[in-house]
This record gives sequence, C-alpha cells and structure tokens, in this order.
Amino acid sequence: MDWTQLIPDLSSPEVQAFASGFPVTLAHAGITAGLLFVGATLYALLTPYKEIALIREGNAAAAVALGGVLIGLALPLAASLSASNSMLEIVVWGAATLVLQLLVFRIIDFLLTGLPQRIQEGEVSAAVLLIAAKLASAVILAAAVAG
Repeated sequence: MDWTQLIPDLSSPEVQAFASGFPVTLAHAGITAGLLFVGATLYALLTPYKEIALIREGNAAAAVALGGVLIGLALPLAASLSASNSMLEIVVWGAATLVLQLLVFRIIDFLLTGLPQRIQEGEVSAAVLLIAAKLASAVILAAAVAG
C-alpha cells in the first residue's frame, strides 16, 4: 500500500474550500454566539427574578425557564444566521430577532400573569407552560426570518 495516498493534496479544491470557508464559519458562529450572550444577559436584566441565583439555590423551575429562554433566543438567531450572506447581515438580523424575541417574551410574561412568580417559588409546571409559549413564538419568528 502506498501511504502517500492517505495524505491529502493540500492544493485540492476541497482542501482550499475548507481553508477559506472554515474561518468564515467560525466568525459567523462567534458573532451569533455573542448575540446569544447579549440576548441572554438582557433577558436576565429584564426578568423580575434572578434565575442564576435561584438555580444556585436548587430551583428546578428557574433552570427549566432559563434553559427554555436560551433555546428560544437561539432558534431565531440560527434562522437569521442561515438566511444571512454577510457578517453585517448576521448582526443586523440577529439584533432584530433578539429585540423582537425579548419583546414577545415580555408580552407572554404579561399575558400569563403570575407564572414568573410561580417559577420563582419553584413550580416546574409553570415554567414548562411559560417556556412552551416562548418556544412557540421562537419557532414562528425563526420561520419568518428564514422566509
């Protein structure tokens, strides 16, 4: 067996495409992850209770709620990432989806009155209902962005 056949040709189109595309992929993923971090931070600042402190105290409902929020923020961001053609477009669409999603989350909190307080008290069923509503809105927004 000729072992040189196992070594890829570094000038092949596949290797060159990877070499030029991989840094772009990392940049796009990095921008989107940064937007997710910003969105999660803004959400934490906007909520009437402090999820991280509650989670540290063992509140499972807060963990379910925060986990669902992260997924709810990530879905439209992922759709905006896949629909964008440039880094600027990722930032613009990503920021727009974050603003819309945070607004929708606040509306859901308002409409489902009392659920945030019940989550603070550790009621997992309230967290599941609240997150189901938030994830439903995230899926709709993601589909709207994807067009």
